[in-house]
Amino acid sequence: MEIQDLNVIICDDSLLARKNLHDGLTKLGCKNVTEVMDGQQAVDAYKKKKADVVFLDIVMPVMDGISAAGEICNYDKDAYVIMVSSVGTQLHLREAIKAGARDFLQKPTTPEQIREALSHILGGDS
Repeated sequence: MEIQDLNVIICDDSLLARKNLHDGLTKLGCKNVTEVMDGQQAVDAYKKKKADVVFLDIVMPVMDGISAAGEICNYDKDAYVIMVSSVGTQLHLREAIKAGARDFLQKPTTPEQIREALSHILGGDS
């Protein structure tokens, strides 16, 4: 699979954070990106589209990212969830991994960080 073929969901309540991540993905060649604003929307979008990758913020209204990661990973054990947050405590990291997240990126993200996180799902170098 190539990066341009990935179906991606970005979930963050901050428009600026979504734009930053979307721009980084676009620079890498990703074309299929869905943006949502809270964890419940991410769960619903995943069930509808079964994205290849879900980027989730941790702190959001309606449903936080860790709860959303848990629901997505319970729905699909092969889901590839990457947490993206400025709240990077050890507790959050442990909770995210326990919920099924595969990686964690610190905000603001760079295209290089995104490429590295996606290299695992793309099977090495992307």
